[in-house]
Amino acid sequence: MDFQFLFDNFFALTITGLVLGSVYALIALGYTMVYGVLQLINFAHSEVFMYGSFAATFTIMALGGSSQTSTVGAILMLVLALGAAMLASGGVALLVERVAYRPLLKRNAPKLVALISAIGMSFVLAEAMGLRDKITRFFGLDDNFREYVTRARNNLLFPDVVRPVRLFEVGGYHVTSLDVIIFSTAVLMMVAVDQFIRRSRLGRGIRSVAQDPESAALMGVNSTRVVQVTFLIGGLMAGAAAFLFVMKYGVTRYDIGFLLGVKAFTAAVLGGIGNLRGALLGGLVLGVAENYGSALFGNEWKDVVAFTLLVLILLFRPTGLLGEALGKARA
Repeated sequence: MDFQFLFDNFFALTITGLVLGSVYALIALGYTMVYGVLQLINFAHSEVFMYGSFAATFTIMALGGSSQTSTVGAILMLVLALGAAMLASGGVALLVERVAYRPLLKRNAPKLVALISAIGMSFVLAEAMGLRDKITRFFGLDDNFREYVTRARNNLLFPDVVRPVRLFEVGGYHVTSLDVIIFSTAVLMMVAVDQFIRRSRLGRGIRSVAQDPESAALMGVNSTRVVQVTFLIGGLMAGAAAFLFVMKYGVTRYDIGFLLGVKAFTAAVLGGIGNLRGALLGGLVLGVAENYGSALFGNEWKDVVAFTLLVLILLFRPTGLLGEALGKARA
């Protein structure tokens, strides 16, 4: 174990871990909200994130973004890319709810069936993006979309329109404007969703369905609408996370959601599945723990450290770090 490397780079590892962890937290929000309302795990949520990353990248490509783009132009492009990512992920999340969940919920199907349906939807969405070149060719549109569909199963690079600026130094690490933007944006979005769920009328409806769906129905709460809004909010946050991820790491691909989705699910369980604030805490803890683990044991042990941490937390605190369910959240 290389403790010296960890000590020498402690601040750099911590800050970059918090930045990555904030992305995990935004993705984890979708898992924790769906579980809080339906007591089900949406394993297609990783592909909801993936579609947002492609929407952001395609938007910048369509607008002709490059390293030569002016500062004002780059900001406008990024705002549009963020909007496109959130809309795309929100739309895919609603599609997942409509196709993979609603028919089964109406028939009171066993939860295992819904779980398998979500896994199947995950593969369908991933392969649809991985086969986009063949799909466009089938419809005779490959010439129109050649730039977007070539090498469909390879990495797609996010156009370099962001020029990170060093803002200040912490323990030898130069914190950049990109670090601050990603972390602050993720935290602000998490706080906004938390306050929406706790204080708005629709948020109270979500909490009531999460706590007791039968009583909520008797009180006039439209459970179908609540489930739709829950998926939509989770999808919007996954789209924002996708945009922040590609802006930071500069790459996406058709199966990028798999490992990131598993990590985000781990973060949700780590903080307390069904707990909004737990998703934030779990994401940040996981991001930092991964960096510390890679410093001590090497990058190849990064994932092992993350999942070992999850096992240890669940052994000693099965409900996660915070543990309060969405339905028990206080207004």
